[in-house]
Amino acid sequence: MPAVDTTVETPASPEEVRDALLDFSEHRPEIWPGITPSLYEVYSVDATSADVKEGTKLPLVGSFWARERYDWSDPDTIRWTVQESNFCAPGSYVSATLRRRDGGGTSVDLHWERTATTRIAKLISRVVVATKGKPFAKSFERGLRRLEARSG
Repeated sequence: MPAVDTTVETPASPEEVRDALLDFSEHRPEIWPGITPSLYEVYSVDATSADVKEGTKLPLVGSFWARERYDWSDPDTIRWTVQESNFCAPGSYVSATLRRRDGGGTSVDLHWERTATTRIAKLISRVVVATKGKPFAKSFERGLRRLEARSG
């Protein structure tokens, strides 16, 4: 399974980032640009887990979706693991570990580990690995900028 580790930073507090990552309301696609509202569905949310379908539509390529199990039983790490998907294998996952920065803000250590199952997803996966996660990090950073704009 290809894996990439990268870190992004934000002036937002770890609590704000955690709240945004765990916001499973109808407003989630407003924060996270990789989520297309028509491909977003919440099945259940418990004290430390959620079952959610999320996806995105890309021009000329089509729609990609995954039903993910979010787990935040570790207070510093949120992990979302694929249960079923039209582009990657069950068990593939992403995690975000939140660390408070000296002087304020948050460092988010992202771990991306996805096994692509389609030709286009394999191509995208190669790009993510070859660029050391830049497309993934950029999308996450866009969400953080939206969070910062809402907070400040």
